[in-house]
Amino acid sequence: MSFDGPEYTTDITATGTVRLLEAIRETGIKTKFYQASSSEMFGKAVEIPQRETTPFYPRSPYGCAKVYAYWITVNYREAYGLFTCNGILFNHESPRRGETFVTRKITRAIAHIQAGLQDKLYLGNLDAKRDWGYAKEYVEAMWLMLQQDQPDDYVIATNETHSVREFLEAAFGHAGLDWRKHVEIDENYFRPAEVDLLIGDYSKARQKLGWQPKTTFSELVKLMVDADIRLVKEHLAGKGRVAS
Repeated sequence: MSFDGPEYTTDITATGTVRLLEAIRETGIKTKFYQASSSEMFGKAVEIPQRETTPFYPRSPYGCAKVYAYWITVNYREAYGLFTCNGILFNHESPRRGETFVTRKITRAIAHIQAGLQDKLYLGNLDAKRDWGYAKEYVEAMWLMLQQDQPDDYVIATNETHSVREFLEAAFGHAGLDWRKHVEIDENYFRPAEVDLLIGDYSKARQKLGWQPKTTFSELVKLMVDADIRLVKEHLAGKGRVAS
């Protein structure tokens, strides 16, 4: 979406961060500041897996804005002694994920297909690979960063990568459906500049924060599918209909 609104994305993601940091600096309020950095900063990754020292190569206005937010956070920490840290989180998913994100788009579509509410799901690049983890566990990592005596920057990931196609296979398979009968490719969902492969090394977080992922890729897919199927059934029951 950032390709459609690059100025808006920059104003919120980049300039929004420096506004907050300036407010902290000017008021002198004692805070611990967490910046939600993103694996999208690595973009066209120059190293596999990606870690805290991997150079950034963003491939979208969003990724570019996140790089600015990352470095301004580091700058205010070093220039003014503020407690500011960057959590470089790779894709973190849950049943609460926005419906425009590919994982939730898939699991929500499965629930609707199973209930007879839709038949087709339109997607873009099925070969794009991402490091998908459970958002609930990643929030714990954010909290742990803010409990440290000294602020620092951390990659939070699973050190596994899976393609969109693999997510489709696992999700539709869990629901007893064949994704090939329902998924069609729509060129409108291809990015102007694609991010092909992201996989994060969370060694630093494990060593310094004592954090590591617990939910497997398969478990994450299943809990998201189950949650959306349950949501649709509850919605239909409220309308006096019963999903098959």
